[in-house]
Amino acid sequence: MAATAALTQLGIPFSWGGGAPSGPTTGIGRGARTRGFDCSGLTLYAWSKAGIRLGHYTGTQYRQGRRVAIADLRKGDLVFFGGGTADPTHVGLYLGDGVMVHAPKTGDVVKRTTFLTSPYYRSVYRGAVRPA
Repeated sequence: MAATAALTQLGIPFSWGGGAPSGPTTGIGRGARTRGFDCSGLTLYAWSKAGIRLGHYTGTQYRQGRRVAIADLRKGDLVFFGGGTADPTHVGLYLGDGVMVHAPKTGDVVKRTTFLTSPYYRSVYRGAVRPA
């Protein structure tokens, strides 16, 4: 259900701080003039449709569920990237076959991206969580 909800938002603009359980919102700072989602806003929206409440911060979402090995990923799992030893800096929602849906960055839109075979995303992959 979460993955299906996220896919309904394809093409919505990235907006720093944007997104709520109800859908895209005007963001803050760099996103103050754009209605859309940031990465964690998209995932909190998607999981709200499955009845799960997530925080609007990637680091918080990283701690809101059970860790999942990459070999055990299921549709809807949250996949995290970046941040070194600090909190991850990016989150997407796993769709299957090495693909995620995510809100990548300012100037971009919600889209599907293959991450399991991407040299960039594989190099900054931090882990996955199954929200509960």
